[in-house]
Amino acid sequence: MKTKQESIFSSKTLSYFLQLADTMNYTQAAQLLGITQPALTQQIKKLERTVGAPLFYSVGKKLHLSDAGRTMLEATHSIYETLNQATDEIQQASNANSGVIKIGMLASIESSAFIGFSAQYYKENPDVQIIFLNMTRHEIWEQLENNQIDLAIMYLPDDTIKNWKPYESRKIVDEQLLFLHHNEKLAKRKRVHFSDTIAQPWVSYPESYFLSYFLHEAYKNQMVDYPHIVAQFTTPFQLLQFLNLTGVNTALPNSFYQAHQDEIDAYAVAFEPAVTFELAFIFRKGKDTIPRVEQFLNRFDAYLEEQDYLSRVAENRVKLV
Repeated sequence: MKTKQESIFSSKTLSYFLQLADTMNYTQAAQLLGITQPALTQQIKKLERTVGAPLFYSVGKKLHLSDAGRTMLEATHSIYETLNQATDEIQQASNANSGVIKIGMLASIESSAFIGFSAQYYKENPDVQIIFLNMTRHEIWEQLENNQIDLAIMYLPDDTIKNWKPYESRKIVDEQLLFLHHNEKLAKRKRVHFSDTIAQPWVSYPESYFLSYFLHEAYKNQMVDYPHIVAQFTTPFQLLQFLNLTGVNTALPNSFYQAHQDEIDAYAVAFEPAVTFELAFIFRKGKDTIPRVEQFLNRFDAYLEEQDYLSRVAENRVKLV
């Protein structure tokens, strides 16, 4: 028979509680966890019976943490922090030239430079296994929090995470979005105003994706209506294909355009004002002192010192053709 401690502190129970505390929405939390809403509700009620107090309460349709819930949340974060620190301390004694490095990457990021670097790194360090995982930004933050990935490659600034104290970032390159279109009247422009980009329909990323959210904010700041979206896809390759087949517009990062411009049947121009952001490594504080992670990051820096990021993107794209 399980003890009270085993019932409370099972990995599944805590992950369910944390996800609901993060979203404050049973439906959304259940979808992210890959379970049904009744199953999530049952698990939370079971946890509340075990601790002897309600962890959440509702005001209208809005969910809130109770005092007991806030106490449980602090305790849960403390437990995860202790486990993460123990894991990092164990790994810090490991060999720089062996082991596994898990990296979460946004699906919207052009990956050719990272694949090229990984191939080079493998030749130098054949006993280090590098695992790249395509994720949404919410999945990345969850797995960073739970120490399930060592590094994340994503765009900044990202307001998904409210508490940056446990994390560090290392910039890879400054990025900007390009407007891709089929209007010959705009073809020779070096920059295009937001108001000139909405005459034709668009294909875009889903609204929850960083680039879609970031672009929404840019249009809002320019006080221009957001373009009419006729389709949404999760990878830049899907956007490219739909763009070519239909003649609609879109916006894609400059690095992706540089890597695939020969495949894109559209004109590309920067926005005015420019829509800029940062591509960066994100990791938990102290993670870069683990020998194999430290060596990986330092070698990547050297890789870009030898040749800049956009050149690496173009170089490795040519090799793949």
